[in-house]
Amino acid sequence: MTGLELLGMVMLLVMLGAIFIGLPISFTLLFLALIFGFMGLGVRVFNLTYLQTFGLMKQDEFVAVPMFILMGYVCDQGGLMERLFKAFRDLFAPVRGALYMVVIATATLFGIAAGTVGATVALLGIMAGPMMIRSGYDVRMSAGAIAAGGTLGILIPPSVMLVVMAPVLDISVIDLYAAAFGPGFLLSAMYIAYTMGRSFLNPKLGPPVPKEERPESLGIVLWECLVGLVPVTVLTIVTLGAILAGLTTAAEAAALGALGAILLVIAYGKFTWKGFFNACNLTLATTSMVLFLAVASNVFGAVFAWLGTASWITNTLLAAPLPAWGTMTLLLLLIFLLGWPFEWPAIVLIFLPLLAPVAKGLGYDMVWFGCIVAVVLQTAFLSPPVAMSAYYLKQVVKEWNLKLIYRGMADFMVIQVICVVLVLIFPSIAMWFPNWLQERRTAARSAQMEPRQPLNAALEAASLRIGP
Repeated sequence: MTGLELLGMVMLLVMLGAIFIGLPISFTLLFLALIFGFMGLGVRVFNLTYLQTFGLMKQDEFVAVPMFILMGYVCDQGGLMERLFKAFRDLFAPVRGALYMVVIATATLFGIAAGTVGATVALLGIMAGPMMIRSGYDVRMSAGAIAAGGTLGILIPPSVMLVVMAPVLDISVIDLYAAAFGPGFLLSAMYIAYTMGRSFLNPKLGPPVPKEERPESLGIVLWECLVGLVPVTVLTIVTLGAILAGLTTAAEAAALGALGAILLVIAYGKFTWKGFFNACNLTLATTSMVLFLAVASNVFGAVFAWLGTASWITNTLLAAPLPAWGTMTLLLLLIFLLGWPFEWPAIVLIFLPLLAPVAKGLGYDMVWFGCIVAVVLQTAFLSPPVAMSAYYLKQVVKEWNLKLIYRGMADFMVIQVICVVLVLIFPSIAMWFPNWLQERRTAARSAQMEPRQPLNAALEAASLRIGP
């Protein structure tokens, strides 16, 4: 290790120590990058900072971040989740374990429309918690279903985390979104199968919704489904479909989704200027945090790379006496452990750029790698003892013991681990959709080129007749 590489390693260790004692992450990264960069690179570090900042500002993907965040907060403020929950509850009321299915289905669809973990867990706790208590549902499984369902929002598109992750890995947002669909819906299906299966075997764990709380007629059920499910489903299909079909960029689709969410809230009669301004303020605060951290981590990563420490770490891990799958397992375990003390922006923007070259050097597809990282991060956010979902749920359902909430989350963590293993063993779970989209794009380009072929052939034939 050279002197500059050693300086970069010291910078990394100081950064970790400063963050663990509670210093602000963004300012810590920026100041350390400037101080250590000046020590190793001299005044070039200021030119590097300038170029990295403006280079990041030119990336179109980050324009989608505030729009998707606004879409989520508008859906939250406008009560769209309550509509979804009521529609699903009325639809599945007579079924054993109905509320488990309702919670997970609502979280899945609302996760597509909004993608906010904290708000989803809190709202599900408020709506489903008391009803589950009255219906005699198992506390452990109820808490696990709410917490696990709430975390789906960071994995299922249009997740803000995936939007931020794509440029970090230098891949297309469209491909990463497409890859996340398989694991996201697989997890949702596994959650439902687990809860419904256990409720079928032991009705005491999840009895049907009490008859006095069910709708009086089939017409009411159909109306609630029409009003509660169809508009949000259409909004989701339009927003994601426009991205995946290549009709719009992620930023344009995000703006369309935000506008659609506002129009839905107006149509439901839930729009208030106070709620809208509150959503805008929350969007401004969240976006500022994410983008300022993106700038600071980009500068930190550039200095770290110029000092040579990033290459040294990559080469050391690649030279480790482990098979490719062993090194990949080590990387994912490290990301899982980082998910305990850090939120996803810090992991994606600070640590992922350090680990991604190792995965690329091992020959792994970066779209698949981004997808498996997202699943592992979701698993980390669900794991005790630092999982914030448990605290969100405890705040809104006071009757549930934190220990039982943790135990319920641990049950669903087993499902998460199974999903991670499946995606590792069968990469096609994540890659079938982006590969299919790639084939369609290739076929479309070929179809556009076909009319030119007869003309080209005619010109070649004419040139042969004319001769030199």
